[in-house]
Amino acid sequence: MKLIECKNITKVYKNEVETWALRGVSFSVNEGEFVAIIGPSGSGKSTLMHILGCLDTPSSGQYFFEGKEVSKLSEDELVEIRKKKVGFVFQMYNLLPRATVFKNVELPLIYEGLSKKEREEKVKSALRAAAFPEDFWFHLSNQLSGGMQQRVAIARALVNNPKLILADEPTGNLDSKTGDAVLETLIELNKKGHTLIIVTHELYVAQYAKRIIALRDGHIVEDAPREKAKSLKLIKE
Repeated sequence: MKLIECKNITKVYKNEVETWALRGVSFSVNEGEFVAIIGPSGSGKSTLMHILGCLDTPSSGQYFFEGKEVSKLSEDELVEIRKKKVGFVFQMYNLLPRATVFKNVELPLIYEGLSKKEREEKVKSALRAAAFPEDFWFHLSNQLSGGMQQRVAIARALVNNPKLILADEPTGNLDSKTGDAVLETLIELNKKGHTLIIVTHELYVAQYAKRIIALRDGHIVEDAPREKAKSLKLIKE
């Protein structure tokens, strides 16, 4: 079943000059897929991720999420998608430094009207799914290593059990060993049914995915299973 579908998506930024970030991008992703969107800097990767996560809108074309055209949804409906259907994992973690690990993961639940017990159970489940050690649950996030902070970010993305996890350069600030551990965590989540899209310019990250969508200058230049993808050579390690 299709979870997301893009039809001829363009994105143009208009300042003193027009800058085309995306030029007629079309593809779909089924539920449960693991896709890497790759390409060099300036290829349109991050712009596409923001559109997929309902953080931005295309200049033209159509984007469907669960069969609904996103441009026709109200702001309240878009907020609901971002809160409950999409989990975001960013390169910079975006954690509150003076809040505990537990509180950082709990934050998306605060305005959901859940009881304290319900929130606690969801947070515990998310932290365990992200393979975050229980001994550190009540440490401040700024006391943690980069790899542990990224696991907190993954747990926060999971806490509402989203259908789609969008990870933007999730290993960008990590050494290769720690990055591998984080990627293994994401792979396990995909095996449990979460649709996973990783946006990256790093070859070793893309090679974990089952499908590669390669962008260059705002165009899709290849969309293929990993083992057949030729566009990995576009990536500079």
